[in-house]
Amino acid sequence: MMTDLHDDYSGSFDPNLGLADFARGALARLGREYLLHGHLQDRVGIPLVLAKHTQQDMLDIAIEEWMAASPIYSLRTQRALNFGNHDVPTIFKNIQLDIGAPHQFMDFQYRVDSPEYGEFWLAHCGALMDVEPMGESFVHGMCHDIEDPTFDATAGATNPYAQVRPIHRPPRVPADREPHCHWKVTIDETGVPVEPHPTATVIAASEIAGIGIDDPGADAEPGGWFDYSGEFDPGFTLEDLSHRALVVALQEAAVQTHLLAHAYLHCVAKRWGTDEAHENAPQVFTGTAGVAAGRIPSAIGIAGDDAEAVAKLLQVHPVFMPRTYVKPVIDLVDDRTVRFALLDAPCLHERDGLSWFASLGDTSSPAIDAIVRGVNRRASSAPDTPRGDEQLAWTITIDPDAAPAPPDPSVSLASVSTGAAVTFLPRRDLRG
Repeated sequence: MMTDLHDDYSGSFDPNLGLADFARGALARLGREYLLHGHLQDRVGIPLVLAKHTQQDMLDIAIEEWMAASPIYSLRTQRALNFGNHDVPTIFKNIQLDIGAPHQFMDFQYRVDSPEYGEFWLAHCGALMDVEPMGESFVHGMCHDIEDPTFDATAGATNPYAQVRPIHRPPRVPADREPHCHWKVTIDETGVPVEPHPTATVIAASEIAGIGIDDPGADAEPGGWFDYSGEFDPGFTLEDLSHRALVVALQEAAVQTHLLAHAYLHCVAKRWGTDEAHENAPQVFTGTAGVAAGRIPSAIGIAGDDAEAVAKLLQVHPVFMPRTYVKPVIDLVDDRTVRFALLDAPCLHERDGLSWFASLGDTSSPAIDAIVRGVNRRASSAPDTPRGDEQLAWTITIDPDAAPAPPDPSVSLASVSTGAAVTFLPRRDLRG
């Protein structure tokens, strides 16, 4: 058993450090940030659609991207954490590990009556808090038009005869009604089965859909569940998982995020061409990655604003996970300079070119700038010459004489979400 796991990242930068080198408590805190990062990408991507197209177009993109991605990653999560009995508890376990339901920002509560029937409700819905100020039509669009088909698609990955139906949902009447919504999940094999969305087949053929992850295979510290094969726990938090299960779960959360991004870009390209998808990609990448970069240092104990802090942040940021898909090289040059490169990896070879990484090239990167400015607003990237097996490279420099850079517009757009400022509360002690 290892005894030198990191409870945070307050120590020196270690270029060889990976997720498996962190202790359970640190991984659980980082995991909540990974889930939130994946969730917030629509706070940039969907407004970009609405800026050029109709509200119905916006709804159609949101519906199709989630219907295409969530069934794929739901089944991946079941395989990774060894659960999947085609029943309601399995559907609820998936929700507990889904970027669509980041912990605390979306306060899901559950009740299971039988393998074929259960209910869930949201004591608090951060997504509703984001949308309610926009008016009733946007609330109806999210809570009716989007959720009806996407809930069924997600549940249908577990059992095609699963039905998710509202008991009540917004628009809220009265305006302060709680819980924010309440749903029942029924498995009825006499009903009409859910049909997979055709786009799911396209997304399933992507590099990210089939990527493997690094499974430690054994726990590096005691306590927690090795997987989620046991009984469904309605009070589940990430602290319940063992070291091995957390390492796996965090990588799968990163996979979910890349899958949803891929589905979003595909849906945009299918309707309006690849040029528009390529225009949107760096903005979504920048906005969501920048928000996460502003949150992760405090979550994982990265202190200071020097190059070492920048290197640590690049090392644990979810956009560069899992390492089977993205292969970064991070060199701490001195207290003001970091060299960052990407080796040849599947993220650079999506056959349709629709990924965040396809937006990177031999120029300064607004996404990388947004990430490093989560540590120091005087940091910036400049292209560097790749070496050896590197495909892309940048030098990141902190200039103490430079004026602090203003927030990137895409980061400001993502920060409109209440999720950007949510404070995660300490959870219960790690379960033994």
